[in-house]
Amino acid sequence: MIQSRPELIASIRDRFAHVDSCPFQGPRAFFENAGGALTLKSVVETSGMYAAIPDNQGRDNPAAHALMATIAQARADMAVMMNAPEGQFFVGESGTELLFRLIRTACVAAPKGAKVLGSSIEHPASRSAARRWAEIAGMTYVNVPHNDATGHVTPADYAALVTPDVSVATILHGSPVTGISMDVAGIAAAIRAVAPDCYIIVDGIQHAAHGQIDLTAYGVDGYVISPYKVFSRHGYGVAWISDRLQDLPHDQLIDGPASAWEFGTRDTGAYATMSDVMSYFDWLGGQVSEETEPRARIEAAGHAIHEYEAYLVRCLIEGTGNLKGLRDMPGILVLAGLENTDREGLVSISVAGMPSEEVVAALNTQGVRTHTRKADHYSGNVLVPLGLNDCIRISLCHYNTESEVAHLLAVLSEVTGSS
Repeated sequence: MIQSRPELIASIRDRFAHVDSCPFQGPRAFFENAGGALTLKSVVETSGMYAAIPDNQGRDNPAAHALMATIAQARADMAVMMNAPEGQFFVGESGTELLFRLIRTACVAAPKGAKVLGSSIEHPASRSAARRWAEIAGMTYVNVPHNDATGHVTPADYAALVTPDVSVATILHGSPVTGISMDVAGIAAAIRAVAPDCYIIVDGIQHAAHGQIDLTAYGVDGYVISPYKVFSRHGYGVAWISDRLQDLPHDQLIDGPASAWEFGTRDTGAYATMSDVMSYFDWLGGQVSEETEPRARIEAAGHAIHEYEAYLVRCLIEGTGNLKGLRDMPGILVLAGLENTDREGLVSISVAGMPSEEVVAALNTQGVRTHTRKADHYSGNVLVPLGLNDCIRISLCHYNTESEVAHLLAVLSEVTGSS
């Protein structure tokens, strides 16, 4: 749909800052979206406007009233964007900090001797929090192994290890190392079939930019994103929690509102930029469908994004024009397999006989921005079982173009001697 409409691609790209040029490097193709997506120009404008306002929230003056109205509107917009008519949204320091806070709260409230269930594919943000707070709370941490070859952990994998005494469970929606997406709704259903009252918390940080979020369909209790990975900016994270998680005993001020999960005065501009993100998805949905309702347009946008990014991934793997794809380049290994249909806009590779840092540096000198993932505390859970010390992460988004993919393939072929 998007790939057949060059005028729409141009319009999409025009809405993002630095889409084809780095202010420090100059012209470049941006394939480091998993490290932080491009920022909407509207987000930049909104951030500047709210940064200049001296007034605080919660006062009885016109500015304070406007700030509170902005926050309320942003929460309403996020509820539409993520299909969450119940529960509450709030912001925190970062996605990692929020995952720790949600998991900590659920573990501390769990019965002694209960279990925490998580998987080996997860980012350390959720795995570290679950293991730490399981130990502190006197719980047992149970690890669900992922499939090294495909990068998946499935509902059946969770079902094999869930028991009635599992009180807390964590799920990774999309891997920032392989780009493979998990079946969150299926995994949650498998958990609830055995442990219906389990608190289920999802790391949605990598998935958020690549398709719509449907919290009603997932049946979970917590979902966390990092806005800088979904077209907003750095400096904060966003969490959604269900009513039942909201009501658990949690860190809060003495005599403060029982439902409050935020500390101190939050940045109104952070909330306002999430309205910008919602507006962008709404606009895009209107370009790719005849839908008139915001949620329906957001769903249409998500489907179009998924379809277009899958097309770009196919171009990357199969080749485009007269350029060979990754499949036909000697010595290149594609993590999670060439045929994996659950890939969301990300392909990680290793090049036989070449350190990944060397390949990334060579690509960068020719205007192709990628990233090295090392077998460290961030990515070792995925890379070590594959016998890899590192890999090259090529992460794209729906504002990338087939011509940028072609440029990447041409430069990679030259760098690796595959031409």
